[in-house]
Amino acid sequence: MANNNNRLLLQQATRALQDMKYEVATELGITPPSDGYWGFVSSFENGSIGGSITRKLVAFAQEHLAEQSSQS
Repeated sequence: MANNNNRLLLQQATRALQDMKYEVATELGITPPSDGYWGFVSSFENGSIGGSITRKLVAFAQEHLAEQSSQS
């Protein structure tokens, strides 16, 4: 069972990903749904958003790993 610290981190990570989804959608020129329901957004658009998020997260991880290895 997760402790309270893990739950807090999970909530923060979930919120950060939600924020990133809206940010990426705006960058791609996709109008985010005002009610938060993404079911009416096309599969192509949702895939574009997901792919962009993945690229950003991979780039972030690569930068973080490069910084760690340069500090060692």
